[in-house]
Amino acid sequence: MTTLTVKAGPVRSGPSARLAAFLGLYTATIFLSALLLFGIQPMFTKMVLPVLGGSPSVWSVAMVVFQALLLLGYAYAHALVRYCPLRIAAAVHVLVMVGAFAALPIQFAAGWGKPPADGEAVWLLGLFLASVGLPFFALSANGPLLQAWFARSGHPQAGDPYFLYGASNIGSFLALIAYPLAVEPFVSLQDQSRAWTFGFAGLAAVIALCATTATRMAAGTDRSTRIPLLATTPASAGALWRERLAWVALAFVPSGLLVAVTAHISTDVAAAPLLWVVPLALFLLTFVLAFRDRMAPSQLVLSGLQVIGTALALFPMISATSLFVGLALHLGLFFVNAMICHGALYQRRPAAGRLTEFYLCLSFGGMLGGIFCALVAPRLFSTVLEYPILLVVALACRPDLAALSRTSLRDGRRRIVLAATLLAAGSAVTVSMLPASALVFGLLALIALMIARWRKPLVVALAGLTLAVSTAHLQRSASETTAFRSFFGIHKLSMSSDGRFRMLNHGTTLHGAMRVTSDDGTPFLGRPEPVTYYGMDGAMGTAIAASRASHGGRLGAVTVVGLGAGSLACHAVPGEAWTFLEIDPEVVRIASDPTLFRFLGSCAPQARIVVGDARLTLAEQTGANALIVVDAFSSDAIPSHLLTREALGLYVSKLERDGVIVIHISNHHLELRHILARAAADSGLVTYVRDDSGRTFSQSTFIAPSVVVAMARTDGDLEALHRRGDWTKVIPDNRRTPWSDDFSNIVEAMVDKVRR
Repeated sequence: MTTLTVKAGPVRSGPSARLAAFLGLYTATIFLSALLLFGIQPMFTKMVLPVLGGSPSVWSVAMVVFQALLLLGYAYAHALVRYCPLRIAAAVHVLVMVGAFAALPIQFAAGWGKPPADGEAVWLLGLFLASVGLPFFALSANGPLLQAWFARSGHPQAGDPYFLYGASNIGSFLALIAYPLAVEPFVSLQDQSRAWTFGFAGLAAVIALCATTATRMAAGTDRSTRIPLLATTPASAGALWRERLAWVALAFVPSGLLVAVTAHISTDVAAAPLLWVVPLALFLLTFVLAFRDRMAPSQLVLSGLQVIGTALALFPMISATSLFVGLALHLGLFFVNAMICHGALYQRRPAAGRLTEFYLCLSFGGMLGGIFCALVAPRLFSTVLEYPILLVVALACRPDLAALSRTSLRDGRRRIVLAATLLAAGSAVTVSMLPASALVFGLLALIALMIARWRKPLVVALAGLTLAVSTAHLQRSASETTAFRSFFGIHKLSMSSDGRFRMLNHGTTLHGAMRVTSDDGTPFLGRPEPVTYYGMDGAMGTAIAASRASHGGRLGAVTVVGLGAGSLACHAVPGEAWTFLEIDPEVVRIASDPTLFRFLGSCAPQARIVVGDARLTLAEQTGANALIVVDAFSSDAIPSHLLTREALGLYVSKLERDGVIVIHISNHHLELRHILARAAADSGLVTYVRDDSGRTFSQSTFIAPSVVVAMARTDGDLEALHRRGDWTKVIPDNRRTPWSDDFSNIVEAMVDKVRR
């Protein structure tokens, strides 16, 4: 085997200030590179979000693209370090940085128009690669290359340059935290792109300076003082590949969990950078904390927290107590799992001569984890099974598992496989035979076992496997549920607890329901009645009725953005031309199936359904609408690009002179009425709101509270609503900056919600 070496000899002659300046230059350059690398991710993803309906899957696919580009960058860096002399490698990389600068500023690549009705993920992959592929590739290589150059420089700290990885992760962490709090609320996307371009130009200059100084310092280093790395390199090919496989596996788990946790959060609140970056920032923070000799908290404490957190996370009654309790639990557990995996990686790190190989394996594992959760799992599972699976796998990543000898593993392998099989099969059979009370008792016993035996990773993993299987059965036993999964989320069909209504949920939010049995238990075969948020006397129903009254009792053309179960179709009357715009083909299939929901077939059989993003499909419409209804949600989140100044301008352009715009804005976490009123004022519209959020959901009538705004050119167009008394006018606040396609401020909407 060839001996790999690094130049880490004695301190070069010259003042210590020169060495300190050299170290400062490299630290600052790596920091700036990471700042730009992780600043481009939320920025460009936000640019892309509107063309795919604000789906949280956009960020999941984006992470896969960035992880793939990171892998390519690390592979390129590894090749330069391994096969090229330092002087040639430095010159090549400077040329790559210059070529990447020629691809700026960051913007949509030419030739990428409307996404296809199917295969959105593949289209999105191509868009990201064409638009930001080269700049991101160049940036991704900077971290390992600069560390490798530093390792060859002869600096006193060159023998172990992994501390520079901390500077890289601090820059990444700050970029992610700063974006939603200090950049997104105050700077437009166009200005962000311009500033990023200037930053890249400055980075290219300092990269060239780093290359020059590293070459000069390396040239003056005593070649006889190289440190051989043969002692730290596995003696056999088998041991070498086992080591690499361990690196890949330990990177796979936290990366996969990152995608799963981010999708969970984005689905329930909003697809916005503020919520994307929290898990990613925690992910990077674990690198900062773990990649040092004394990790805090210790692996002992983390292992105990992991067992308790996993038990609680897999127990559905805990997570369902409160959304914020659930988010805190899942984010906290994600942080603990990432710390354990990254701490294990640091303990297994090789010497500096294999630095780029180590990072290449980490990047490869991270990419595989992202691909599994973002691209493979949606094809394999109809629900988010990848999340509990990865939680259980993470239990086997604990460092105490590595302490088990190969002999003990070999001797106990058959018993371990047999025990796992019996536990999984036994739980699947047993839970279907036991009442819920017995299942809860059994699950609590499993939690106790996990806590009591937390130092035995195999026991903990097996208990976790049984717990995951059992809770899945327990959740399904509460109500018969059928799930469908698409690029845009998970749709669940289930029956109400009394069996009278069939419900459609997207994520965790009810998107419609239909009565299927009468109070006496007989099948209900009459005209479907819109319930949940769409009752005739509710905010949506009265807004439609008032618009119809102002048009003489019959509307002409009506366009509805968002289909759901099709409930709004039963607000149509004969002679009206209704069109539904829906981005998710799976929703169209569900709503159009008469064995599931009869709203479309019974109430509006002539209604037209157009598949695609509403902004794009509405722009293609000809003619004017008497009424435009926006009822588009991704779980509980409203796609922000449907609420911007440009969106309202589009609605107005497709509206009759006395037409009305109705927007459903119910949301547990965002207050949107004032934001919409400000944007509406720029389009010459007045805004009224009806807020029923103070009411409670009725199990008997299945009517749910809602918040709805209505907009028109004049108060007279909404006079019927004003006379009712339960609609109030919203006065626009001119101190607010209206949301636009170039600017939005989710923090502002969250603060408004808290104040209410």
